[in-house]
This record gives sequence, structure tokens and C-alpha cells, in this order.
Amino acid sequence: MSHPRRVIVKLSGERLCGRSKEGFSPFDADALGLVVDELADLRGAGIETAVVCGAGNLLRGGRGCVFADRVLADSAGMLATVINALALCDALRGAGVPARAYSAVPVPTLAPQYRAVEARRDLVEGRLVIVGGGTGAPFVTTDTASALRARELEADCILKATQVDGVYSADPRRDPSAERFERLSYDEVLTRRLGVMDLGAVELCRGGGVEIRVFDAGVAGGALRALTEPGFATIIGPPDTD
Repeated sequence: MSHPRRVIVKLSGERLCGRSKEGFSPFDADALGLVVDELADLRGAGIETAVVCGAGNLLRGGRGCVFADRVLADSAGMLATVINALALCDALRGAGVPARAYSAVPVPTLAPQYRAVEARRDLVEGRLVIVGGGTGAPFVTTDTASALRARELEADCILKATQVDGVYSADPRRDPSAERFERLSYDEVLTRRLGVMDLGAVELCRGGGVEIRVFDAGVAGGALRALTEPGFATIIGPPDTD
């Protein structure tokens, strides 16, 4: 599938942040601008786009978790993803891109509660959808949230940007002999336990036939290239995917 009709972008919080001589900054205007441009490119190509936000910029920028209770820690993390969703939505609207932010956890004074039927309507009407709040439940990651939203929103593909240009047999930054894969089946990822996404998220994608495309976050315009340029991304899908 070269040109999916509808995609989910799994956006890590780290892509929104920056570092300077003064130290860590949870938001960086240039980094945020690059993400806005990338999403606008997808919309400009006629691809209906929803974003699931992570929050590594807000959670991993400090010196550690202050919560002893895991449920409370995960709940704080979900709220952090809502902050990122609001920031991204504001930046998109400022750039003239119609967008709406939803939250899976109730924050009624800040964002409407996520409902799949309303988000699908936004996509059809040309708005870019941003979803914060993870799944709304603790103990799962935004990988799983991305797979869940892909199934609910009837997306064809999840786009996941990483620090390398696809999926490898080992970390290529540590192992120069690591093999890069251009294509993998869901079963190969699950059997080999390749660390591209949570295995539960891969299972969800397999159940709905949702492709996963993994590409280099450091390449400008990478999301659209992952959909249109053969070999640019590693594609995970059914064994007979063309």
C-alpha cells in the first residue's frame, strides 16, 4: 500500500523538545515547527492524519519520577501528553492548518473528550486530529494508544519515527553488522521480539491489518517520504503486503 488514505502519526515528546547551553527545554520552537511542517505535508497530499502524542519531553527531561505509586505516575504521564496535544494543536492552527485536540482523560475546560466517531468526522472534514491522554488507563504506553486509535479511526497505517532509519536486527549504533529490514511481517516482529513497538501494539495492528512504517525522525519530510518513497521506511504488515 503506497498511499494510505488515513494514517496515525505516533509522535514522541522528544521530537518537540530541545537542548541549549542552559539545559533541557521541554519545547523548542524550531522542533515544533518541523513537526508542523511534516504534518501539513501529509494533509497537503490528501492523507487524513491523526496524531497520538507521547510525553518524553516532559517526563524524561527531569531527574526522575517523583511518584512512588505507578498508577499515579502513569496518570501524570497521560496529563503530560495532553499538554503536548494542546501545544501541537495551537502551533498547527497558528500555521493555518485546521486541527482539533482531544483528550482520552477528562479535561473539559481544555479539550473535548476523545470519541472516535467525532474524530473520524473531523478527519473526513479535513481537520488534523491530535489525541492526548494515552488510552486513558495506566500500565500501557503510547505505542498501544497509537494502535488502539488506528483501529478505532479505521486508519491504514501507523507512522513511527525513531532515531534510526528503520527496523534493524540489533541497534545499528552499537552493532555495525546489524541487518536493516525493508519489510517484515507482524509474525516476524512478534517471534523475533524486535523492539520497534510494544508487542501488544503489534498484535493490535495485526488484528486490524494496520501497517506500521518506521522511519528516521531526523530527516525533513520523513513522514510523507515513508508513505511515498520505496525503501525509505521499514514496512511491517501481512506476509503478502506489496
